[in-house]
Order: sequence, then structure tokens, then C-alpha cells
Amino acid sequence: MKNVLLVARFAWREAVARRLVVAILLLTLVFVGLYLYGTDALLRSFQRRAADLGRELPGQSLLFANATLVLMGMYIANFLGSLMAVFTTIAAVSGEVDSGTIQSVLPKPIRRWEFVLGKWLGHLSLVLPYIVLLSLALMYGAQAITGYLPPQPFNAIAIMLLSTLFLLTLTLLGSTLFSTLTTGIVMFMLYGLGWAGGIVGSVGALTGSRTLQQIGEVSGYIVPSDQLWRGASVYLQPDALRQVQDVARGNPFVGTEPLATGYLLWVGIYTLLILLLSLWIFWRRDF
Repeated sequence: MKNVLLVARFAWREAVARRLVVAILLLTLVFVGLYLYGTDALLRSFQRRAADLGRELPGQSLLFANATLVLMGMYIANFLGSLMAVFTTIAAVSGEVDSGTIQSVLPKPIRRWEFVLGKWLGHLSLVLPYIVLLSLALMYGAQAITGYLPPQPFNAIAIMLLSTLFLLTLTLLGSTLFSTLTTGIVMFMLYGLGWAGGIVGSVGALTGSRTLQQIGEVSGYIVPSDQLWRGASVYLQPDALRQVQDVARGNPFVGTEPLATGYLLWVGIYTLLILLLSLWIFWRRDF
């Protein structure tokens, strides 16, 4: 375990040396600032238009508007977390192989599984706190402006973390199999598959097409990132908004029903199997 933590520490140091952490933090601060400014400006615009009409915004309409603003911010936060999980891990192993530095690491008293597990742990300790801090900043910042806080924010964050964990682990598997460029292309296509499958499933629910719904369900088991976001979004909406969207069946970007416990267990087991496969492949690989 000591060697695993050592490799994880070096992964952190590498990210800091490349100024990756600083760049991400600065860009995130800009995003959060723009989001909160836009939220405040949009809310004031709604109130100003209502005042021009000599009315006040209905309570439920204001609730729906505030909840939608939070959903938009968290959707982007989930997307940024997914990107960070992929791009920080994309060269975790393949970068060492491509540069030839792996030859100087492996002869040392570090087992191959310790090397891969340390890389996984190091990048995980970088990405997961980022998701938590970004989500809290958006939700509590929006609450200070709108007065709205999602009903179960920590449930939503927990599912978003599971999604990020899956994508990071899948990227690590790609990094043990392919070059950095190939891993990037494969991950882009897989992420797109999950997202497109979710859209197709939503269209199937809207049109009553069982075939399209089955395509969405299958893609959700292969790449569950989109389904996990939909499950997280359930906990960000008030019950009234969920009921409206459930009747309309019209929003392809959010969910209205919590994910089944069995599905969450499947994602957890699936992620563990991918990690074990990464360890096994790197152990068997020739250099």
C-alpha cells in the first residue's frame, strides 16, 4: 500500500507541475462567477418584466425558474467533471509508455498493479474533490441569489461522483490498452454513445416506441454516465417540477424517477471489474 500511495503522490505532483490544477481552478472560478452573475441577471429580468406588467411572479413559476437555473448549472458541472475525469487520466499509463519513462519505473520495487492502482487513486483524489466543491459552490451560490436549494443535494452529488468514478476508471483502462490519442478518441465515442442513447431513450418514451426505449436502456448499461446524471437530477428538482415533466415526457436532459438500487449496484460492480481488468492487462503487457 505504501507504493500505491507513493505513485498517487507522484500523480498529484505531475498534475501540479503541468499547472493542470491551477489552470482548472482558475477556469472554474471564471465559470462559477459567470454562472452566478447570469443567474442574478436572469432573475432580475424576470422580476422587472413582471413589474412592468404590474404583477408579481407566481410562486410556482418562480420556483420552477429557480430550479431550472440550478439544473442548468449542475448539468454543466457534471459535464465539466466528466471532462476532467477523462482528460486528467487519459495519459496516466499511456503517457509513461509513450515517453519511455515506464522503463525506469518498472525495474524499481513497485509492482505493476501498484503502479496502476496508484495512478487511479491519485487522479481520483484530484477529480472527486473538484466535483464536490464545484457542485457546492453552484448550489449554495444560487441559493444566496434565488433562495432555492435542491431538496436532496447530497444525493445528487453522490450519484455524480459515481458517474465520474466510472468514467475515470474506464479512461484508465483505455490508457493501459491504447496510446493517449487512441484512448481520447475511444472515450469521446463512448461518452457520446451514452449521451446519444439517453436522448434516443427519451424520444422513445415520448413517442411510445419500445425499440427506442430499449436502445436507451442498453446504452445506459454499457456507458451509464448519462443515466447517472438523470438519476442525480431527480434530487435537484422540487416534486411539483418532477410531476410536470413526468406528465409532459418532454425533457431529454433530466430524469423524473430515482434510479433503482440494483442499477447503482451494477454500476459499482461494473466499475470495479473495469479497474481489475486494467490491473490484469497492465500486469500481462510486454514492454
